[in-house]
Amino acid sequence: MIDPRVRTLDFETYRQVIRDFTDDELIPRENEMVAAGAVPPDLVRRMSELGLFGITLPTSVGGLGWTVEQQVLLTFEFTRSSAVYRSRFSTSIGLASQILLEYGTDVQRERYLPAMAAGECVMAFALTEEYAGSDASAVRTTATRTRGGYVIDGEKRYITNGGWADVLVVFARTEDGGVSSFLVDRDTPGVQTRLPELMNGHAEGPVAEVSLRGVRVDADRLIGGVEGLGMTHAMRGINQARTHVAATAVGQATRLLTEAARHAGEREQFGQPLAEFGAVQAMLGRSYAELEAGRSMILDCAREFDAGTPPRHRISAAKLYCTEMASVVADRAVQVLGGAGIVGEHPVPRMWRDVRALRIYEGASQIHERNLARALPTLLSTTQTARVG
Repeated sequence: MIDPRVRTLDFETYRQVIRDFTDDELIPRENEMVAAGAVPPDLVRRMSELGLFGITLPTSVGGLGWTVEQQVLLTFEFTRSSAVYRSRFSTSIGLASQILLEYGTDVQRERYLPAMAAGECVMAFALTEEYAGSDASAVRTTATRTRGGYVIDGEKRYITNGGWADVLVVFARTEDGGVSSFLVDRDTPGVQTRLPELMNGHAEGPVAEVSLRGVRVDADRLIGGVEGLGMTHAMRGINQARTHVAATAVGQATRLLTEAARHAGEREQFGQPLAEFGAVQAMLGRSYAELEAGRSMILDCAREFDAGTPPRHRISAAKLYCTEMASVVADRAVQVLGGAGIVGEHPVPRMWRDVRALRIYEGASQIHERNLARALPTLLSTTQTARVG
């Protein structure tokens, strides 16, 4: 539940609260989280009390009502800590909530959105399958209509929060040939979730495989009450989700560069700090320039998002650039740390593994490159017209 005092704060005061929460609670407890293999439950409660589950939802459904630009600025703050923390509420602030907000029935919105904003109901976005990854339309999970509802059968994988979500947003092919979306309680008979034994990054917040075998749901669990709109639903929140992922990359790169610069200033070799060596200065200086470019890029997209139609291709470009940038900054940070970047409990090697995933989800880098290249004639024409105007 959101602490009522949070709702009285103006944005800059709230931003400072989240900055302090990151510095005083999230970052200091990262090693504890790693040792436990999961985010400590009391920290999840603190996230909900501070309203992090509700930053993208309007006040009318219990959220905090921040603009997209404000959401990005907040993301810059809390993603200076482990990206695993964000994953605990990412599906609540992202795709799942945005689908219900835009397409859910009045009953569905009233039932779920206030609980999601309060952190009392966690949803997972169950779209990806073995044959439906980048090609999300290739879903093979089926939803067969029965008297009063549907029976769902299929397999999902790589589902963030799938192992502990209260409700799954499941995408399945219906008899009309299209894809529809359903709200499925995780404890429904026939639903089974499995966590992987190994994760390359995000080890403390593993994704899940989800099996659905003869899962019966009532007709009122069809999102929006209309079949065949699943892919429209899936794309609804994608621009916002990609905006948040780009902002996450900036937050992670900020922390990585901070850690690398601190180490370079403290570690001496050949009688002087590493920070005095030109090769190290080049890596740190270039990293800062690239980080600031990414920060400006996604903030500009967020402002345009708030002004009207989301700038789809510019958001795609920002997601591509920022996530690739974060991986490069992470690699340089490991290089600056040397042995400490490979062995031990320093946060840099853990974050190096974590940021690698950012280049895959919400559209792999190669998908963004392809889509941007295909749109290039129109994009360049629009840019030239704007300059002439």
